[in-house]
Amino acid sequence: MAISHLIPPQLRGIVSSVPKRRFDNLADTVQFPKEDVEKVVRMAGVKARRVADDETCSSDLCRVAATELLQQLGWSPDSIDGLIFVTQSPDYFLPSTACLLHRALGLSPHCAAFDLGLGCSGYPYGLSLATMMLQSSGYRRLLLLHGETPTRFSDQGDRSVALLFGDAGSATALEADPEAAQRSRWTFDLQTDGTGSEDLIIRGGGYRKRFPTDPRDCFVNMNGANVFNFTIKRIPALIQSTLAAAQRSKAEVDYFIFHQSNQFIIKHLAKKEGLPESKLPLTLGEFGSVGGPSIPLTLTQGGLQRPPDRSLSLLLLGYGVGLSWGSALIDLAPTTHLGHVEYP
Repeated sequence: MAISHLIPPQLRGIVSSVPKRRFDNLADTVQFPKEDVEKVVRMAGVKARRVADDETCSSDLCRVAATELLQQLGWSPDSIDGLIFVTQSPDYFLPSTACLLHRALGLSPHCAAFDLGLGCSGYPYGLSLATMMLQSSGYRRLLLLHGETPTRFSDQGDRSVALLFGDAGSATALEADPEAAQRSRWTFDLQTDGTGSEDLIIRGGGYRKRFPTDPRDCFVNMNGANVFNFTIKRIPALIQSTLAAAQRSKAEVDYFIFHQSNQFIIKHLAKKEGLPESKLPLTLGEFGSVGGPSIPLTLTQGGLQRPPDRSLSLLLLGYGVGLSWGSALIDLAPTTHLGHVEYP
C-alpha cells in the first residue's frame, strides 16, 4: 500500500465554484418517465445539479475559484510557486490546461504549472503531491485546482448517468510552514486497480480512437454494478488502513468527507463502518455528483461545524474512475478560509 506520513503545510483556504444554472431533476427532466426519475432521485439522492453551458470548461470554474481565493488571502499572483490542475475534462490535449490557468491568473514565469489526469480520487492524490512539493525548500505557496464538467461528457439519453452529474471547480491554497515539524503528520493512502479501467471510460476522442464511428463512444460509459462492487469492497478497507497507519480511531475523526458519488453507496459504507450521519456531510442533493471536486465542494458547502479553538480532523475519501482510490487524513484549522462562488 502506498501509505505516506507527510509534514503538513498550512492549509490557508479552499474556495469551490459551480455554474449558476440549476437543473431540478424532478421538475426539469423530460427525456425519462417521471416514475423513473423519482426512483433515481430516491436512490442516488440527486435532487438538483449545477450544469455548465457549452462554452464553460472546468478551467473557467477553477479560475474564478482561484481568483476569489487569492483575493481573500491577499496573495499576489507572483507569490505562487506552483499550480497543480487536477482534471479529466481539460480544455485541450495540448497545451496542458494548467498553462492556460497560469496565463489567466497572471502567475509569474518562476511558477511551475502542470496537469494531473485523475478524476474521482484526484483530490487526495493532488493534495499528497502538493504536500510533498512544499516539503522542498524551492516551493513556498502552491495552488491545487480541481475541476470537472462531467455533464459535458454525459449522454443525456443514458439514464445511468444523465441524472447524476453536476459540474464544479475548486481552488485550494497551501503554504509551507517552518513550524510544521512540530505538528501531527498528514497521512495519505493511495491505491489503484487498472483492471477496472473499462468500468468508467470515454472510449473515443483520445489517440486510441480519435474519431470514433459510434458517437456514443464520445460520452462516458459506466458499468454501475462493477463500480458499486468496487466501492463497497475497497473503501471500508481504505478507512481502516488509513486510521491504523495514523494510529487514530474513528471517534477521533470529526468528519468523513466522501466523494459524493451516490447517496445510497455513502450511507451503505457509513453503516458498514459504524459512522454516525452527523459526521457525513452530503452535498449530492443540491449539486449532484461532480467527480473529484465534490470533496472540496463538500468542505465548503457541507455545513461543517468549526470550533473556534481547535482544528478539525478530517478523513477525505476519493474513489472511482481508474479504478483508483485514495485517502487523506488532515487537519482543518479554524483560521482556514472556506468560500464558494458561482460562475459567471
